[in-house]
Amino acid sequence: MIEVRRFISFLVSVIIVALPVAAFAAGASVRNDGKSLNGARVVAPVNLAILIQDDLVSHVSNELDITRDFIQSLPEGSQVMVGYIRSGSLQVRRPFTRDLGTAARSLRVLVSSTTASPYNPYVEVLEALRRFDSTSKNPNVVLLISDGLDVSRGFDAASVLNSIDLERAIAEAKRRDVSVFSFYAPSVGLTQRNLLAASWGQSSLVRISDETGGKAFFQGMTDFVTFNPYFERLTRALNQLESVE
Repeated sequence: MIEVRRFISFLVSVIIVALPVAAFAAGASVRNDGKSLNGARVVAPVNLAILIQDDLVSHVSNELDITRDFIQSLPEGSQVMVGYIRSGSLQVRRPFTRDLGTAARSLRVLVSSTTASPYNPYVEVLEALRRFDSTSKNPNVVLLISDGLDVSRGFDAASVLNSIDLERAIAEAKRRDVSVFSFYAPSVGLTQRNLLAASWGQSSLVRISDETGGKAFFQGMTDFVTFNPYFERLTRALNQLESVE
């Protein structure tokens, strides 16, 4: 019976994954030099916490330049925090600051080793959520770069997709009015080699993003090509978020 439930969960995950893949295929085009064609920018200030899981595959570090560019393209009045999700507690490289250049420079190459693997991503997402200033008028946003997988209480659909810490992070984000946007990338652990683990991780990212007013971005069941189209779509989503506000 457990195997049947796992298979059903896997099929649901495949359907969920197909939608972002189709959106990516129809999305913004990218030049050979990796630069975005549309030059879109976020138009209104935001409070943005960028959280990067430290045990993701090493080529995530190749995306640091475009991440820095995105940070520095944010409008005046924005505040950015940079943190790494890793073993122990959240490593805050830069607390919330209006100095976007300093925030951008605080990004570092990932450890990309299981020695840095967190207990699960959502414990430290919860920690980051508590750092948002409730008095700020800017929209509050988390950019979570993660494999999304929580196997801290077992490797089965019920334990992963209804993770206690995932539920807590969703509840805290709603309470603090924070929208969680997520970029999927596999870790050097389970999600790099196990298709079911990858699908559950992606489904968890879809859940925390959808339930908090954000979006989850990924390009297939196993890995990503580049973050360029993710940032283009994130920019459009943030501008839509501001118009709703």
